[in-house]
Amino acid sequence: MNNKIYIAGAGGHAKVVIEIAELSGYEVAGVYDQNVEVKEILKYPVSHHLSDFPKNEKLFFALGSNLSRKKNAENSQAEFFNLIHPRAIVSRNIELGKGNAVMGGVVINSSCKIGNHCIINTSASIDHDCEISDYVHISPQAALAGNIKVSEGAQIGIGACIKQNITIGKWSVVGAGAVVVKDVPDYAVVAGNPARVIKTIENH
Repeated sequence: MNNKIYIAGAGGHAKVVIEIAELSGYEVAGVYDQNVEVKEILKYPVSHHLSDFPKNEKLFFALGSNLSRKKNAENSQAEFFNLIHPRAIVSRNIELGKGNAVMGGVVINSSCKIGNHCIINTSASIDHDCEISDYVHISPQAALAGNIKVSEGAQIGIGACIKQNITIGKWSVVGAGAVVVKDVPDYAVVAGNPARVIKTIENH
């Protein structure tokens, strides 16, 4: 197995991704970031020459922004792969795309479908038959009951709770600690208990 990988991104999210890669037996061969002020991350030197991205090597987008992951992934010719923390509990009966980061303490139960380039963050819980589309971020300790659909690019905030059989619209944002008991429209920002639309994302 070729265990050499490259990481795009050198922020806080990338630190967690790099540690998962190390725990999974990968060799981090290079880290890239546009921020020229970042010279090093976890003792790895950071390159700022994004044109030097490997064309056919294993590359992981450790970018916290859902939109940034989408834009970069769509323009990359690299090979994508998943990074799953060894202390995550992931059912063997799920469908899992590529480029996903699954952090420590996560639970993903039976018959879920996870798309591409998602972040399932620390101790998040996704119950049976959920469908998570591409470029979604499920924040730490968010809890999703069964049969929930989270559409492309949505962000589920830290500690949010979502009732079963709910649909979360594309590129929407569920605020921290929100309790979602009805469907969330596309491009909406919801917050509170019960969650209500507080604004719509313009120029999406």
